[in-house]
Amino acid sequence: MTAFAGKRIVLGVSGGIAAYKAVEVCRRLMDGGAHVIPVLTRGATRFVGRTTFDALASEPVRMSLFDEDDPIPHTTLGQTADCVLVAPATARVIGAYAAGISSDLLTATLIATRAPVVICPAMHTEMWEHPAVIDNIAKLAERGVHIVGPESGRLAGGDEGAGRLCSPADIAAAVGRVLDSGGLRADMAGLSVVVTAGGTREPIDPVRYIGNRSSGKQGYAFAEEAADRGADVTIVTTVDRPGPASATVVKVDTAEEMAAATVKAAKQADVVIMAAAVADFRPIDPVGVKLKKRDGVPAIELETTPDILATLGAAKPHGQTLVGFAAETCDVAGNAAAKLRGKGADYIVANDVTAENAGFAYDTNEVLVLASDGRVHPVGLRSKRQVAQAVLDLVVGDRHSQAQSATQVADGTSRADNQENQ
Repeated sequence: MTAFAGKRIVLGVSGGIAAYKAVEVCRRLMDGGAHVIPVLTRGATRFVGRTTFDALASEPVRMSLFDEDDPIPHTTLGQTADCVLVAPATARVIGAYAAGISSDLLTATLIATRAPVVICPAMHTEMWEHPAVIDNIAKLAERGVHIVGPESGRLAGGDEGAGRLCSPADIAAAVGRVLDSGGLRADMAGLSVVVTAGGTREPIDPVRYIGNRSSGKQGYAFAEEAADRGADVTIVTTVDRPGPASATVVKVDTAEEMAAATVKAAKQADVVIMAAAVADFRPIDPVGVKLKKRDGVPAIELETTPDILATLGAAKPHGQTLVGFAAETCDVAGNAAAKLRGKGADYIVANDVTAENAGFAYDTNEVLVLASDGRVHPVGLRSKRQVAQAVLDLVVGDRHSQAQSATQVADGTSRADNQENQ
């Protein structure tokens, strides 16, 4: 919150149903001491009233390119801002910004500023996955625009899918990191990160499978957080949703496919995060035609699937950080500790999937992080993106400490060699 103190933030609000969340974003920025100037599109006023922002923000709402008091409001706003935030950012605003079209005060301000820009997309899944939107997001990311979200979850009209605006807390946190460092934290720049996500599906017949309830939300949160912090991300996933704009997405279905893709990607990775819920068992002999109820209850013989985490742990190259996950229903700490000892991982992130508002399908989670040196780090209930941030903070901090120790050892050896030679 201290990152906001005294900062001028232009809060752009465009015309999507998620515009109501911008009210909470504004409040959080103001509570942190920011000077917030709201810029609304005409479409935004279909969903939220300008009077609300007049009352909450530091200045009255701006909407017009033509202002009697300031003949060039977009230039003034762009030049004086410490950050320009657009939440929500609709497909129209994203497209206009990517194309350099200044059709209203918001897009003109975006084009007129050299301050950091944070874009928080929000739209229906079909729109978010449209090739034009994908290209526009990629183009903005290449230009240095910070893309936050979207998440998967409930959308307008009761639909479910990718395209939901990130929570106001996550948006405020992202802006804070921008203002803290002159850009979103780049402490993972140059690192190659592999993340697995979703639940595997082990076929019984062509239409049935053994699976689990994993939504992939936590894995995608890790991929998005790592990408925002500068990492080169590969996500191996069973979930049919786009990853971060800069990430490589490898789609798989079964544990066997996930094992092959992950082992291949992990060979050159600095950090591997095994967030997927991999099925422990699969049918030995899946049938090639749909089983019929009239034929009676089938006998399905199971075998174990490949243990991907143990395989990675046994072959872990020097300097690689391996993070495993343990979804538990009882004795979370004990089961996680046993998994940590047996898999060769550096960390196990464990959670009780029966706990309220945590585990599968929720947007929030509560975890216990166990490190191989015996440290235990509880991470209380928060958004899955914030859980990813907390775990990656630990990983990055430990990698930095290890690198410093290695440098000090190398320097000491070098000095000793020099003294001996003298």
